[in-house]
Amino acid sequence: MSALRPRRSVLYMPAANERALEKAKGISADALIFDLEDAVSPDSKDAARENAVKAASSGEYGKREITIRCNGLDTPWGAADIAAAAKACVSAIVIPKVSDVKTLDEVSRHLDAAGAPKEILIWAMIETPTAILDARAIAAHPRVAVLVMGTNDLAKELRAAQIPGRAPLYSHLATALLAAREAGKPIIDGVFNNIKDADAFREECIQGMEMGFDGKTLIHPDQVAIANDVWAPSEAEVEHARKVIAAFDEALAAGKGVVQLDGKMIENLHVANAQRAIAIADAIAALN
Repeated sequence: MSALRPRRSVLYMPAANERALEKAKGISADALIFDLEDAVSPDSKDAARENAVKAASSGEYGKREITIRCNGLDTPWGAADIAAAAKACVSAIVIPKVSDVKTLDEVSRHLDAAGAPKEILIWAMIETPTAILDARAIAAHPRVAVLVMGTNDLAKELRAAQIPGRAPLYSHLATALLAAREAGKPIIDGVFNNIKDADAFREECIQGMEMGFDGKTLIHPDQVAIANDVWAPSEAEVEHARKVIAAFDEALAAGKGVVQLDGKMIENLHVANAQRAIAIADAIAALN
C-alpha cells in the first residue's frame, strides 16, 4: 500500500492576520488553510489575499500541506482569489459552498485561465442541503481531491441544533462520507466551535474517526494535538497490525486456508486494514 498523506488536523488560519500566519510555522498541524473567506472582513480581502500567496510561496511551513480558501465566485473577490492562488505554491484551493458540478467546472476553468498547474486541485466544501444531495457527483469530479464538511453552515441551512453527539447532522455526515469513499477520496470532518471544552472536542474527534473521516478541520491551535492523537494509530495498534500481516503471510506460505490470531479469524479485509494502519503511521513519521 502506498503511503497516505496525513490530514488528521487541518487548521484554518485567517490570512488577514500576519501574526497568525507567522505563528502557523510552528504549529504541528498536518495541513493549513489560509482563509480568505469567513475569517476576513470585506475591507481586508485584498491584503489577506496578498498575505496568503506570500506565505504559501515562502517555503517556510515545512512538510505541512498548504491550501488557500478562496471566496466563492458569486462574490466580488472569488475570481481574484482563484487567480492569485493559482500562482501560489499550494496543493489545492478550498472552495466554500460547492453545491453542484457546474461550480467545480467553473472554478477549474478559472484555475486553467490563470495558468495553474494541473497539480493544484480543489477541496470542495460540503455545507448546503444541495451539496449533500449532490455529494456523489461532487466527490467524483476529476479535479476534486478532498471533501471538507462545513458543519456550521450546514446546520444553519437545515435549522438544525448543534448538540453533543451531532444527531441532527449524523445522517448528512454519513451521506458525504459515503460519496467520498465511493470516489476514493479523503473527507475531513467539520469544526468544533467551543475551543475551551477539550473533553467535548476529543469526543467529537473520536466520533468522526470512528465514522471514517480522515481528520478534522480546526479553528484554534490548541485543538491540533488532540486531533493528531485521535487520528494517529497507537503503538499497540501498529504492533497488532504487524502481527496480523505476519500471521497471514505465514499461513499463506504454509498453504493454510484459515488464519487465526489471538483466537480471532483473519481475512483479507483485516490485512488491508492492518496495511493501512502501518501506512498511516509511516506517513505521520515522515511528516514529523
